[in-house]
Amino acid sequence: MNVIEIEKEIAGKIAADYITDGMIVGLGTGSTVSYAIKEIGERVKKGLKIKAVPTSKSTSIMAQKLNIPLVPIDQVESIDLTVDGADEIDPKFNGIKGGGGALLVEKIIASISKENLWVVDSNKLVDKLGTFPLPIEVVPYSVSTVMKKLERKNFKPVIRKLNNMNFITDNNNYIIDLYLGSIKDPKCLEIELNMIPGVIENGLFLNIVDTVIVGKNSEYEILENKFKAKFF
Repeated sequence: MNVIEIEKEIAGKIAADYITDGMIVGLGTGSTVSYAIKEIGERVKKGLKIKAVPTSKSTSIMAQKLNIPLVPIDQVESIDLTVDGADEIDPKFNGIKGGGGALLVEKIIASISKENLWVVDSNKLVDKLGTFPLPIEVVPYSVSTVMKKLERKNFKPVIRKLNNMNFITDNNNYIIDLYLGSIKDPKCLEIELNMIPGVIENGLFLNIVDTVIVGKNSEYEILENKFKAKFF
C-alpha cells in the first residue's frame, strides 16, 4: 500500500469514531470514504445501531454488502452526520467535490446534515481551488448549449467520458469538467455557473464542511471549520 492509500485508510477509519448509536449517517462516495464505510460496517457487525443514507448507487451497494441498514432520503428530516471525501480543500474550508460523479446527491445530503465530516489524504489540501477539474452536472438535452456558453467564458470545458461514452450520473445526467487552473472567487463562480440554463449543480462545496480528517503519512490531523454558521 502506497503512502496516499495509507493516509486514506487512516482518515477513513478515524471518521468512524464520530458515529454513535442511534445516528442517521450520510455515506459519501469515493475511495477514501470507502475505508470509512468498511470500518462502519465492522462496527455494525459488533452491534453499532445506525441508519445510513447513501449518496450514490455504488455506495449503496457497498453498504448493503456490509449489512449497514439503509434508509431513503425522503424518510428522514435531517441527517446527524455525513462522512464524505473531497477532491480539493482550501484554507477557508471551501472544497471541490464530484470526481466520482455524485456531486448532486452529495450536496443535497450535505444540505440537510447537522454535521459534515470530510476524510482526505494530505494531497487534497491546497492554497487555492482549481487545479482539480471542477465538475458540473448538466441535463443531457442542454449539453451542447451549455458547452458553448462555457467555452465563451474560457472555462475549458470537457464532457466527462467513461469507456469512450459520455459519463452518465446516477440521475441520468452528464458531467462537464472545467479545467480552470485557479479559481479566484469561488462564490461568484458558483453563482455564475448556476445561472446557466441546463446546469443542475456544480462541484463547489463552499463552507459546508464542519470537520476535516487529514491522513498524514501514518498519522492524521483534525481540522475544525471555525467559519461555518450552524443552522441545526
